[in-house]
Amino acid sequence: MSFQTEFEFTLPRGYVDEEGNLHKAGVMRLATAADEILPLKDPRVQANPAYLSLILLARVITRLGSLQALNPKMIENFFASDLAYLQEFYQRINEDGTSSITAVCPKCEHRFTLEVEPAGE
Repeated sequence: MSFQTEFEFTLPRGYVDEEGNLHKAGVMRLATAADEILPLKDPRVQANPAYLSLILLARVITRLGSLQALNPKMIENFFASDLAYLQEFYQRINEDGTSSITAVCPKCEHRFTLEVEPAGE
């Protein structure tokens, strides 16, 4: 069994690029220490700490639709529901490295793994 470092997601609404193309399906990789530390030096984060999540997401989203690279300016144009979705997805995969949870049947107490979509999916 290999260690999973990339996770697929689908945005609830999707990002509309400058040409009017809609991008919904993407891939996010696990964050590194550098991903979380280096943006703290960015003047945009120092002026507005909320900007940290935009820089973090731009660093860890490796693909969105046909786009191979994202930048914080693009993420500024995401719909609020998509930003919330990505923040929740980021937290889940970086806390335990998976987009699934372990569940227990309340009747028979059988344990099983369940793939869970973040809110809005």
